[in-house]
Amino acid sequence: MKKYFLIILALIGLFSCKKATSYLDQANAGQDATVVFSDSVRTLGFLNGIYAGRGFSFNKGRWDSHGNLDEATDDGEYRYSGAGQQAVIIYSGNVSPLNIVKGTSTDMYVQPYLEIRAVNLLLSKLSTTPLHPSTQRLVAAEARFLRAWYYHYLIRTFGGIALIGDKVYDKDDIIDIPRNTWKECVDYIVSECDATAAILPLDQLDQDYGRITKGMCLALKSRVLLTAASPLFNGGGIVKTGAIASIIAYPTFDATRWTAAANAAKAVIDMNKYNLVIDNTTAPGFGFYKSFLARKNEELIFTLTQAPNKDFEGHFGPPSRSGGFNTQPTQNIVDAFDMRNGKQITDPTSGYNPANPYINRDPRFAYTIIYNGSLYANNAGAQTPVFTYSNAPGDGTGIGTNTGYYGRKMCDVNVAFGGSANVDRGYPLIRYGEIILNYAEALNEMGQITEATTYLLKLRDRAGILPGTDARYGIKSGITQDELRLVIQKERRTEMAFEDMRFFDERRWKIAEVTENQFNKIMLISPKTGTTSTSTDPTTYNYAIGNSIRRHNFRPANYLMPIPQSEILKLPSYLQNPGY
Repeated sequence: MKKYFLIILALIGLFSCKKATSYLDQANAGQDATVVFSDSVRTLGFLNGIYAGRGFSFNKGRWDSHGNLDEATDDGEYRYSGAGQQAVIIYSGNVSPLNIVKGTSTDMYVQPYLEIRAVNLLLSKLSTTPLHPSTQRLVAAEARFLRAWYYHYLIRTFGGIALIGDKVYDKDDIIDIPRNTWKECVDYIVSECDATAAILPLDQLDQDYGRITKGMCLALKSRVLLTAASPLFNGGGIVKTGAIASIIAYPTFDATRWTAAANAAKAVIDMNKYNLVIDNTTAPGFGFYKSFLARKNEELIFTLTQAPNKDFEGHFGPPSRSGGFNTQPTQNIVDAFDMRNGKQITDPTSGYNPANPYINRDPRFAYTIIYNGSLYANNAGAQTPVFTYSNAPGDGTGIGTNTGYYGRKMCDVNVAFGGSANVDRGYPLIRYGEIILNYAEALNEMGQITEATTYLLKLRDRAGILPGTDARYGIKSGITQDELRLVIQKERRTEMAFEDMRFFDERRWKIAEVTENQFNKIMLISPKTGTTSTSTDPTTYNYAIGNSIRRHNFRPANYLMPIPQSEILKLPSYLQNPGY
């Protein structure tokens, strides 16, 4: 009889614990499931391996050690523009069922299912392990949350997918399962978040920091329900008829989904456990900057805990700092930052000066972007300017950057990749700033404009934006729901820049047909005649807007990624996404 295999089975091979042993140290390599789960340390090592993959999408080196989804948006230009680069395939509109899988461990479809299968294998063996029953209960809850975490990446990328429950498929199983509906997938993830939140602790001991807590479960629920309430999925699927319609979205709009999203975000807020890191005394917006330079603080909810590292400095940094400058901020994201008075740069009363474009901006701008003349630690540790004007020695446009900018988000200004220092940090997979934005967005869609604005102001205050005489931080009085929606979208873009958010936001809001059908904008800078090329005075330069190397192209089908063709061939009941 013909057998149909999920892609995860083909990758795992003949022995179901092959992936498990890769989670253990080399001394345990090659040992089978019986050995692994007969030992408490190895069992917990297996669980730790499932934890280890949780940052696969956030990882700045996700593709070829230097690419990720940030580079497939209007926020980031990819250093590499070859047609075969994964980010280029996506943003140029050439993604297809044949090229969606790149490699076997870090792509959009394979990685989550590998981790989900590992969870199911652990759950199937857990009762046979020597762990105490109370420990088994906690381990099971942690594993179930992680399974929900990996499922949430699948549904926001593909729509409804196959929910395999606790089943562990092996090589001799006959599999031909359909995709579950969008509703079934959302309900399943939410129910798992609720169930595990009821079991897991509010806090972990210091030695267990980073393990799953109740707050992480509720925070994931908030993200999933916000996604589910959003235009793409809340009755806005790219097709309205046929069996696929209920798989890729709710077939009809329901305003109460925004209420569910608001309630989920408020549940995290009402825990009174998390807060924004605020410090506008050291420097305006310094708390925002500081929140990324720690493994643990009151804003971080769910992180990929890391040893001291220079990961972001290596990814974003300019050549003179030995950085890879792989993701380069665009003029699009630069223009999204308001002035420090909270007004948009397009407002004629904002004080924005195109001849001096970087002065008096929202303080988050300088903590996110290295622009021409920015001070940053060199490899010897001294603060020296980074010059990005055209053909500037070392770092200039055409020599290093292609956009006129380098990234600085989450980087320590005192640490260069070529220097000796490291940063004590983790990757902020979910932080409290996102929860506030989730709540504000849901409240606004419910028509609660005043309350939504109140929460938005918390972020703008922390950012170091000036309150103004009306204490509205640049948000006008009498703002309408439609106007505030645009403000919230822009606030989310600047607050969450380069945190693996823009790619999904453009799609769930259904704005990508506009934002991703154009060239990214870049800044071309040249010293004015008669001025020194080493001046840090921005008024001594000319500024001109140009286009990026490759045009971004987007069609409605691209709101979801295609299911790999290998899956469609192996599983006749598995429907392909529309347009592919």
